[in-house]
Amino acid sequence: MKHTKVKDLLNSTTTLQEVNAKGWVRTFRNNQFIALNDGSTINNIQCVVDFENTPEETLKRVTTGAAVSVIGTLVESKGAGQKFEIQVTKLEILGDSDAEKFPMQPKKHSLEFLRENAHLRVRTNAFGAIMRVRSVLSFAVHKYFQEKGFVYVNTPVITGADAEGAGEMFQVTSLPLDNLPKNEEGNIDYKKDFFGKATNLTVSGQLEGETFAMALGQIYTFGPTFRAENSNTSRHLAEFWMIEPEVAFNDLHDNMDLAEDFIQYVVKYAVDNCGDDLKFLEGRLLEEEKSKPQADRSEMPLLEKLNFVLENNFKRVSYTEAIDILKDSTPNKKKKFQFIIDEWGADLQSEHERFLVEKHFKCPVIVYDYPASIKSFYMRLNEDGKTVGAMDILFPGIGEIVGGSQREERYDVLIEKMKVIGIDEEELWWYLDTRRFGSAVHSGFGLGFERLVLFVTGMTNIRDVIPFPRTPGSAEF
Repeated sequence: MKHTKVKDLLNSTTTLQEVNAKGWVRTFRNNQFIALNDGSTINNIQCVVDFENTPEETLKRVTTGAAVSVIGTLVESKGAGQKFEIQVTKLEILGDSDAEKFPMQPKKHSLEFLRENAHLRVRTNAFGAIMRVRSVLSFAVHKYFQEKGFVYVNTPVITGADAEGAGEMFQVTSLPLDNLPKNEEGNIDYKKDFFGKATNLTVSGQLEGETFAMALGQIYTFGPTFRAENSNTSRHLAEFWMIEPEVAFNDLHDNMDLAEDFIQYVVKYAVDNCGDDLKFLEGRLLEEEKSKPQADRSEMPLLEKLNFVLENNFKRVSYTEAIDILKDSTPNKKKKFQFIIDEWGADLQSEHERFLVEKHFKCPVIVYDYPASIKSFYMRLNEDGKTVGAMDILFPGIGEIVGGSQREERYDVLIEKMKVIGIDEEELWWYLDTRRFGSAVHSGFGLGFERLVLFVTGMTNIRDVIPFPRTPGSAEF
């Protein structure tokens, strides 16, 4: 008999039908009531076992985490909070179950404990909800760009270029590490490596994406990226996913319009399609907030925060205006900021970004026209000669969620900027070719997918919104 998903059973319009459900036991009460979940929904279906006619040996094996199959009649439930239940006529245990050793018992576990059991944490309500939301958001990303006529491009994971110029990259090699070949100068001879040169895992698909935008008009990438930054914080991962559109003939303002429209689209899609999961996550967060000091509590429940983004136009403010606001702010004057803003040119920190969003403007904020000295070489130099056409989108609770710019399309200007920071022209000859042949104004942005999932789920640690987090000193699973 073909089994039916729990989600479909709970949404059924007919009863008194024989059904087969398969899933994992969340709880088993009074030797009679199984709360069954198969991952299709956060909600369990209650299965009422005829314990008098079920072998005792079978009942003993119905433990938390056990995989079971039940056949029975779908009937209206007499219990509160559930529409249907299954009156079980046949119960079968699928596979083995060691109740005493199963870590995910029906009780509250710390997030740190769950990270140590990342292979099993998705069986909890919280992580099941998070991963379903992540899946829906991933689909929404593709849906948005496909509906807008963008071409999906798979940029390389292995690259010889450092898009950010920061040098924090994981090296890829096939050379024997215990006997590295050396050249005449005594340096590692990368000509004998697999690719004939030094290569790394990518930190961004942007540079390659730009080459495709110069032929296909509008493209996007959505894939894994890697950064060897030794940051053990709640906001950093060594392996993460990036969404990076690039659009020919778009200037900075077009870029801001695209980013705002895109974010509101995917957030709304999640709100419309993940109602049960988001309500659960909101309730979980409200419980957590009760244990925090008043000053550390969120000003908005999760769904209100999501609707806040949907219902408010993003405020656009220049970096210069933002610095003036921050310099004149109470927390800056009273030295409550960890990083005091003294002068123009300072790099904005998360505390500054959140102040602008949550305290000053009280809506999402786009800061644009940053000092050239704190931004990447590929960003277009403005006419003032000291700022670039960069833009960051700032969100409540997160700070920066998007970083983008109008790209420097002028060959001579780009060459000069590369010289200043020491980027070898020969290393990026192919990138420079896009400025030599048919160059045009173009723009793009990058959105770290995990930061988006973090915002939509209301979680506070980025390690909890990716299936298997990769962080300094940890590459389990």
